[in-house]
Amino acid sequence: MIDPEMLVRIYTGLDREGPGEPADVAWAIARLGLSGRISICDAGCGSGADSATLAELLPQAQITAIDQLPHLVKEAQARCGSLANVTVRQGDMADLTGRHDLIWSAGALYFLGVTEGLRRWRDALATNGSVAFSEPVLLGPPDDTVSAFWKGYPAITDLDGIVARIDAAGFELLDHRVIVGAPWARYYTRFAAHLATLRAEDDPDLRAAVATCEREIAMWRAAQDRIAYALMLVRPR
Repeated sequence: MIDPEMLVRIYTGLDREGPGEPADVAWAIARLGLSGRISICDAGCGSGADSATLAELLPQAQITAIDQLPHLVKEAQARCGSLANVTVRQGDMADLTGRHDLIWSAGALYFLGVTEGLRRWRDALATNGSVAFSEPVLLGPPDDTVSAFWKGYPAITDLDGIVARIDAAGFELLDHRVIVGAPWARYYTRFAAHLATLRAEDDPDLRAAVATCEREIAMWRAAQDRIAYALMLVRPR
């Protein structure tokens, strides 16, 4: 485990805090047929990468970006400050308010649990509103490397298991796509360069945290075709 203070230092200044790219956002918007003056909540927005993409692709939408961590809220506010259709605020994604046509959550819903989180978010959706979320997924039986990579998330399951959790929340699956390979490579390439700059600092605790993150990258490199997220598009039944 990395000390929370070290986590803040490591994850400050990144383009994004996990794998994903604008093409994922564009795919979800197209598959859901979203356009016009709609309301969107980016739940667990991090430093605002997807909030900015949503604002660009849906310029008439009103986007509320929420994160619980003050340093990420500050970064998202700086990133989206010039975007008139984005409001960034600190808040708990477990307690969303409003009536949103889309709740977008990249790599964050698993902090609540898929079933539990979707149940909580149901009342924050407008009629026919949808949720798009990315969730760790097993692509076949896990070997030692994959198991070690996901050690911190014992609830990980395969695609059928995610669908079962969606169904248990009273939602239906509209579509999905697997995020594997290239998006992770782009994320870890930037992350590795960021870690290299931190390693140069004269701080033993920080260097130990950096080493932990570098081991994570090494595990991904050893199993990069089997470590993935599933981007799920769902709607209440």
